[in-house]
Amino acid sequence: MKKLYRSDRNRMIAGVCGGIAEYFDIDPTLVRLGFVALSFMLGGGVLMYILAAIIIPKEGTM
Repeated sequence: MKKLYRSDRNRMIAGVCGGIAEYFDIDPTLVRLGFVALSFMLGGGVLMYILAAIIIPKEGTM
């Protein structure tokens, strides 16, 4: 069973986008662009990223 973790390998800030990309097996750049687009369109991308960084466990901790 796959689990969602913050990535240690594909990290820029907290590893959230890299972890989501590894979970869905897609390029991390696409996930990062999605967060930027959400930030500009809806204004909630930064808040969602911060919440995800708090909620999603770091890779290798569980």
